[in-house]
Amino acid sequence: MTDTDTTPTPPEKPGPSRPRATLPVVVAVAAALVIAATGAIGMAAGGAGSLSAASPAATPTTTIPAASPSATPTPSAQSTVAAVEALVQTANDEQQRAFAQNDPTLMRDTATAAYYAQLVQLDAAMRSGGVTGIQMLSLTFDQAATQGNAAQVVTTETWQATFTEGSTSADTSVNNYSLVLVNGAWKIASDTQPNTNVPPGGSAGSPPTTVGSTSRNWSGYVATGGTFTAVTGTWTVPSVTATGTKPAAEATWVGIGGATTTDLVQAGTQSTVQNGLVQYSAWIETLPQASQNVPLTISAGDTVTVSLTQQLPGTWNIAIRNTTTGGSYSGAVTYASSVSSAEWIEEAPSVGRGVVTLDQFGAVHFTNASTVKDGQTVTPAAAAALPVTMVNTKTGVQLATPSALGTDGASFSVTRG
Repeated sequence: MTDTDTTPTPPEKPGPSRPRATLPVVVAVAAALVIAATGAIGMAAGGAGSLSAASPAATPTTTIPAASPSATPTPSAQSTVAAVEALVQTANDEQQRAFAQNDPTLMRDTATAAYYAQLVQLDAAMRSGGVTGIQMLSLTFDQAATQGNAAQVVTTETWQATFTEGSTSADTSVNNYSLVLVNGAWKIASDTQPNTNVPPGGSAGSPPTTVGSTSRNWSGYVATGGTFTAVTGTWTVPSVTATGTKPAAEATWVGIGGATTTDLVQAGTQSTVQNGLVQYSAWIETLPQASQNVPLTISAGDTVTVSLTQQLPGTWNIAIRNTTTGGSYSGAVTYASSVSSAEWIEEAPSVGRGVVTLDQFGAVHFTNASTVKDGQTVTPAAAAALPVTMVNTKTGVQLATPSALGTDGASFSVTRG
């Protein structure tokens, strides 16, 4: 789930974007809360696309840092950069109007077909997640690069979401837009937030290079400093109390990648609270795609074991077993992972631009946690995993805190603050 991270990052996710977009298909309310999200307003968390290599003589690359006073691009380069920046601005304006008028088609002219489909999913996910309005409060262009028929634009944006009961949530994040020329017109192909899904200790504009001790939406343990090709964890699904009218959620998961990168493959369980009702689900997610619920019944008190295993480079087997009911899910996904980290996390998912209120889950106890690091199966302790505490970045209040690892090196609890 994106740091922004409403369905079970980074990011940003969130989470619960989970529309994540990463934004995979969201249908139910639980899926609507995106753990890691993606979209024209940067709801999806995931890796930014890279421009393909080409001959400098045939397809020159023009990179223009927005804040560089020494940059003196040629008039043609300036006009191209101006065009792609204007397209991004228009897309954001259209997303606000589309949501206000409940007419997703307003976003179609600035997006590729695939990206437009993600935007439609995100729009629906936000509505079912209790969002009644979105507004872009600020946008700055940080950098633009063009290469032939492709372009990338980096922005810093602040968005505000308004919820059903009138409360608001504002979030600032860096957005990496990838654009392509389609029949002579620029279209957005993707929008990712490099610090959305996982920035323990990070902040907008400063993706972490090492795992920090605090995060705005993660709590648990994170292992880095090796090649991680599998991760496993067992936990008891918490019994969540439905209080108040504001949507709330929590997600428990294990994952590979994302601690210091924008890729993340993850799977777990989630609870969502809305209108006094609590729903539980199991899900999988590969950023920047949106999370997807899987056909496995989950209830409070169930003991669940989740495993991610790389079968071949780029191929992952995901297994979720409910040992209480005997039910299970198993599937394979194709995903290019950095295999740079392993995580055992309790998360506050995100919806739209902000992190969803963390519900009152009490405590979640992880057991039998392990990972395959550099070819060896080890415990979090042996993998030198570090604890991460979830903290409200505005108030400094600790929202969820991990305990020390047990004597077995493979167990710990995350307790709601």
